Amino acid sequence: MLADVGLGGYFPFIRKYSRIEEILSDKDLASLGDAYVNFVYSLALSKSSGRPVGRKLSSFVLSSALRRAGVRGLLPHRMDRHRQADAAEALLVYGWLSGIISIKETIDILAREGDLAEKISILLKIILDESKRLLS
Repeated sequence: MLADVGLGGYFPFIRKYSRIEEILSDKDLASLGDAYVNFVYSLALSKSSGRPVGRKLSSFVLSSALRRAGVRGLLPHRMDRHRQADAAEALLVYGWLSGIISIKETIDILAREGDLAEKISILLKIILDESKRLLS
């Protein structure tokens, strides 16, 4: 894996998690994840188009990806689309901060042809599977 190494020392707050549900419900992590997700999405679009592009991902796409990845079942039942998107953003940035997946790997997956929600779902599955192993 080409993940960035040594970030845990820069971001000691990522070590406090003992369960996936804690990551998914961390509002501060979701806030950071919002910026991260829009950044890597914009980089992937820039890679594909060959020119600088800046875009934001919609809550609809992120919540759809969360459901496709099977993460929705880890969240409370009455959670709106926006909070589901927050959970996806928290997990995605956690994946990078904890060294599970690099920005380059993330961009490569997002820049592929195909459905955007499905590509994000792939990222969420990778991070979820490795997080479960790390936290157990």
